[in-house]
Amino acid sequence: MIVPKFKTFRIEAYKPGKSNIGKIENVVKLSANESALGVSSKIKKVLTNKNLILSKYPDSKAKILRKEISKKFNCDFNKIICGAGSDEVIQMICQLYLKSSDEVIVPKYSFLMYRIYAQIAGAKVIFSKEKNFKVSVSEIIKKVTKKTKIVFIANPNNPTGTYLTKLELIKLRKKLRKNILLVLDDAYFEYMKNEDYKSSLDLFKNKDNVIIIRTFSKIYGLASLRVGWGYASKKIINAMNTIKPPFNVNQLAQVAATEALKDKNFINKSISHNIVSAKKMKKFLENYNIFSNEIAANFLLLNFDKCKFSANFIFKKLESRKIILRSTEDGYNIKNKLRLTIGSNKDNAKFMKVIKSIFS
Repeated sequence: MIVPKFKTFRIEAYKPGKSNIGKIENVVKLSANESALGVSSKIKKVLTNKNLILSKYPDSKAKILRKEISKKFNCDFNKIICGAGSDEVIQMICQLYLKSSDEVIVPKYSFLMYRIYAQIAGAKVIFSKEKNFKVSVSEIIKKVTKKTKIVFIANPNNPTGTYLTKLELIKLRKKLRKNILLVLDDAYFEYMKNEDYKSSLDLFKNKDNVIIIRTFSKIYGLASLRVGWGYASKKIINAMNTIKPPFNVNQLAQVAATEALKDKNFINKSISHNIVSAKKMKKFLENYNIFSNEIAANFLLLNFDKCKFSANFIFKKLESRKIILRSTEDGYNIKNKLRLTIGSNKDNAKFMKVIKSIFS
């Protein structure tokens, strides 16, 4: 049999954290930074009661969802593009901007899809060093060359849980050449309440050389529906629309995301839960010399360097008790660390109970 020749890529495929343990049921999954409180009851209601016609294609331009985004975040309807998750928006950016002679700068420890989509587009990925697992503006600037086309940053950053202040972000944009595109990922911005932080959308919504991306997979709890959005100048959005697949965001996702934006009580409840639970978990783990980053998102990067047990040992012990955390060795290549998602009260309590038993 002759197989037509296909392109080969020298890339490491994305490895998601574990979602299950064989056929074992009732697993506590604290590995993917998903919503601790699930989804808004209003979403469940509208998906049950609304007269959804699944035999028809969805609105290719996601007009109702974009209008709600525009209203919610006080931004221009015509500067919004929706995707099947923010992943697709990242993919479109790389398709639109990159060629084989280009370079893309990403922090050493950052969301893996930045480098993967850049490499698929043929660009060379340049990694900037981090300082204490925090993105460094000076290290990014050091890596800039004539070939630099895009800089990707998640703020707060995944998987490290650190963040750049509003002044650091402004400094970075000023120091980069104007023809370098700065892509800022606001996936976890809702959880950030520090006074020195400001969302990328609030800082750069009127900048022509910045693209902001956001997701409904985290605080809104719509990870399985795959819906996200990007915000940029009309010129960039118009160009992205020329390569955007038709009907890329399904009808259920559009309806659910629109309703999610309206439920302020659910969002506020989720934020409060995260603040209280993260502080409790952080303090609890410090009793066992397991230290973590300042709380900036719905997860903690656990450092086992001063703990009597290794991260791998704890990972396996937890797994044997039906609890899954995210190993940071696969893909991220961060040694002796684990990423812990802040879960529901029930899941957090079980996690702490098991940790206590391991150390007793």
